[in-house]
Amino acid sequence: MAKMNFGGVEETVITREEFPLEKAREVLKNETIAVIGYGVQGPGQSLNLRDNGFNVIVGQREGKTYDKAVKDGWVPGETLFSIEEACEKGTIIMCLLSDAAVLAVWPKIKKYLTAGKALYFSHGFAITWNDRTGVVPPKDIDVIMVAPKGSGTSLRTMFLEGRGLNSSFAIYQDYTGKALERTIALGIGIGSGYLFETTFKREAVSDLTGERGSLMGAIQGLLLAQYEVLREKGHSPSEAFNETVEELTQSLMPLFAKRGMDWMYANCSTTAQRGALDWMTPFHDAIKPVVEKLYDSVESGVEAQKSIDSNSQPDYREKLEAELKDLRESEMWRTAETVRKLRPEGC
Repeated sequence: MAKMNFGGVEETVITREEFPLEKAREVLKNETIAVIGYGVQGPGQSLNLRDNGFNVIVGQREGKTYDKAVKDGWVPGETLFSIEEACEKGTIIMCLLSDAAVLAVWPKIKKYLTAGKALYFSHGFAITWNDRTGVVPPKDIDVIMVAPKGSGTSLRTMFLEGRGLNSSFAIYQDYTGKALERTIALGIGIGSGYLFETTFKREAVSDLTGERGSLMGAIQGLLLAQYEVLREKGHSPSEAFNETVEELTQSLMPLFAKRGMDWMYANCSTTAQRGALDWMTPFHDAIKPVVEKLYDSVESGVEAQKSIDSNSQPDYREKLEAELKDLRESEMWRTAETVRKLRPEGC
């Protein structure tokens, strides 16, 4: 493990140079990796592992997702099984079901967690709040995590491009004494760029905070607020959307993704620079109390309980689709559809 300096703070990271793919294959050469669930993370992680030469099988209930696995080359009865069969065959059980599905399927999985096996997650939710989820693993297995910092689709796309998506890793329970090696080998096997250390709780709390904050919830709230003000002041939908969303995603995000916010500022007009520097502090001061409130709600388990309660309702899918439909059909995102059609081909 290497020590790296992140903004003046030293952290432990593991790179593909110090833990190469050949070493990962050696560590896991006698393991059968059973990927349970073929939804968001399942396809990317299982396909990358398969392409990297590991012994992988998939466990999935029959239906559309099962059919997708067949199309991706998983063979029923050979590499594609029911959840129960895959759990029985696997020495490492990669639980990549949604948080809601984990709660429902856990009794089936637990039955096959015999001594020495490893239980793997890509999210700390079920274990961190196991007083609420009921996911309490046996004491005689390893419980580990590799959490890619992005979607399974991104993990697969970047793998095929020869790149890697960074991941965090954690050990919750080390029964065999091999938990760390198993974890890092899996992290390399699924195509991680570099791996950084965390805990199940820190991953779960930061993940839920990020999703509700800058990654999804806050960004939609901020964009909508600015769009609404511009529209209310007489600006056209096209102008309001371009100044709020299109310029951000198509022009500015690639700049600060490449070399940082300071570099993006340096490559904008002096008028933009002055305004950004003047207004970043009022925005920070207004938003930070909201983020603190959000963090407290996540850390205390309130957000986890909300998720558990809503996901367990029989009409959850219908209610969710209604909310997403309202978002999709709002003026701002209907404007987005037109703007995207007007982009030059290939953009």
